[in-house]
Amino acid sequence: MSLIVSHLHKKYGSKVVVEDLSFTMDRPGVYALLGTNGAGKTTSIRMMLGMLAKDGGEVLWNGEPLTTDSCNIGYLAEERGLYPKYALMDQLIYFAGLRGVPKEEAKARIRSLARRLEVEEYLYPEKYTASSAMLGQKKQALRFGGVRKEKPKLAEQLSKGNQQKIQFMTALLSDPELIVLDEPLSGLDPVNTDLIRDVIRDEIAKGKYLIMSSHQMATVEEFCTDITILDRSHAVLQGNLNDIKKSYGRVHLHLKCEADAMPFISAAGITVLSEKENEYELKVSGEEQAGGLLKALIEAGVPIITYDLREPSLHEIFVEKVGEEHVHEA
Repeated sequence: MSLIVSHLHKKYGSKVVVEDLSFTMDRPGVYALLGTNGAGKTTSIRMMLGMLAKDGGEVLWNGEPLTTDSCNIGYLAEERGLYPKYALMDQLIYFAGLRGVPKEEAKARIRSLARRLEVEEYLYPEKYTASSAMLGQKKQALRFGGVRKEKPKLAEQLSKGNQQKIQFMTALLSDPELIVLDEPLSGLDPVNTDLIRDVIRDEIAKGKYLIMSSHQMATVEEFCTDITILDRSHAVLQGNLNDIKKSYGRVHLHLKCEADAMPFISAAGITVLSEKENEYELKVSGEEQAGGLLKALIEAGVPIITYDLREPSLHEIFVEKVGEEHVHEA
């Protein structure tokens, strides 16, 4: 299987919002679409999925136009879309039915995902009400005609984070081949972030194709194999993330000492990115410059706690590429 996005183009009036976007996924994995706000990520995703008309280009799945007929697609939109006044379970069954999942099979998948994402109490409230009621509460309820049956939960009764987990479930209910996640971790606390990350790992292990758009660079870096960085409608960097990082070389140095190292850093002509209590993030020209600093510190007897020379992170690459583009245009 393969996904080919070729020369996508979109404009509104005279404003170009996506300009000549192309990339290929020829094996399972995660492809990341990154960019500043308004760079064209969501517009690109909507064109790929046929939700928005293209002004140019095509999207192919196994050589055929990508549609819900040619490919089983799961999609988590950036703008969450649950119906606030309808019961959560009814919505999940409904969305699964739209993708052709039989009702009993949908129920089994819902129960499994609900357990993984820790939302069972919202989908099976009667079970949790009975298990958590205290004996005194039961006796009081019986005096008034029995234990009150808990009503199904509505979407509007959940926090935004829990609504997001429910909608994440809808994207996976059909066991899709291609999963498109637009800002899947936006607004989640660390606990819920880890829950969704664990499920994403499982989908990757199953050999799924994932396209992810996110501002959380550490998470993208954990999952993705290939990236496109968009800025102001066009790609400013594309390719395999490992190859991109190797092309930069080991030019980022994390240094922590038990004494002030600034005189030695300045003497070596090294750029200081940040400094805090004898701990430094440095940009070096290469291993030779970093090694010269290390030698000078050792010869001066400066105690070194941490010396970590590494390739740049995705966050650092993103800031550098987008920053360069903005400076160039200015």
